Amino acid sequence: MRAQRLGLKDAPVRLGAETNLRNILTTLEAEQPQLAIIDSIQTMWVDTVDSAPGSVSQVRAAAHELTSFAKRKGVSVILVGHVTKDGQIAGPRVVEHMVDTVLYFEGERGHQFRILRAVKNRFGPADEIGVFEMTGAGLQEVKNPSALFLSERGEPSPGSVVFSGIEGTRPVLVEFQALVAPSPHSQPRRTVVGWDSSRLAMILAVLEARCGIPFAGLDVYLNVAGGMKVSEPAADLAVAAALLSAREDAALPKDTVVFGEISLSGALRSVSQTENRLKEAQKLGFSTAIMPKGDKAPATAGLAAKRYDDLTAFVGDIFGAG
Repeated sequence: MRAQRLGLKDAPVRLGAETNLRNILTTLEAEQPQLAIIDSIQTMWVDTVDSAPGSVSQVRAAAHELTSFAKRKGVSVILVGHVTKDGQIAGPRVVEHMVDTVLYFEGERGHQFRILRAVKNRFGPADEIGVFEMTGAGLQEVKNPSALFLSERGEPSPGSVVFSGIEGTRPVLVEFQALVAPSPHSQPRRTVVGWDSSRLAMILAVLEARCGIPFAGLDVYLNVAGGMKVSEPAADLAVAAALLSAREDAALPKDTVVFGEISLSGALRSVSQTENRLKEAQKLGFSTAIMPKGDKAPATAGLAAKRYDDLTAFVGDIFGAG
């Protein structure tokens, strides 16, 4: 039924229900497929290993047998593995060292987007991503993730800032959303989704110490729209802009993108691949980029660049404070 729904009824895919690795390898030797998918490596068992399926020794032995078969026969083998609640691969980390590529399939249940992220690649660049959309006909490739992540963005609102980021070699524009509200608790909340919570604490400390903008007694909520996870320090300035926009109840212009790293002194530091970030923003119709002054990359045609040395100058110019 699922194959019919996905339009794959006549696909040349052979299925087998087996967990004994000896039988699986015998079948693969006979069939000689171009691609074999083992789902999952934790359910495989090797009869020469005296332990239960899913144990460290069983998983290590099964992975070793399958990688040896793949290299000996020139067959591509994909091992599907369970993950823990933290999103890490369950079981022994030695499996990650044995294979050539490790791919994480990420996605929030509440969003239709799914991200395939390469965290290890022995024969190519790591940290590349593929973005897919979950539809009734299965996963569909998203050729322009930036447009999709920003598709539901309406009129400018306080706390909303667009960040021009880099995932691997691909520029991706995402929206940071911040909410700052008076806290009824003695200990204000600091809630983050899609970004590093310790990095948020650092940005709040810099804003208070260097710019004189207090967040004491205020709850702070930060979210990356669309279920995307951002890890690069270049998002510092976009986060600071979102926090200030929410606190001052002042929206940034809709056609503005922001990126830059903030140091503990409040200085703005240049980031990598600035030209790619600007080109992606210009392609999606943005006309202004707020960025560090130390970045010597030339501005893209049709895109005005506002450059700042430090956070105080940025706050004073954009929000008239600091």
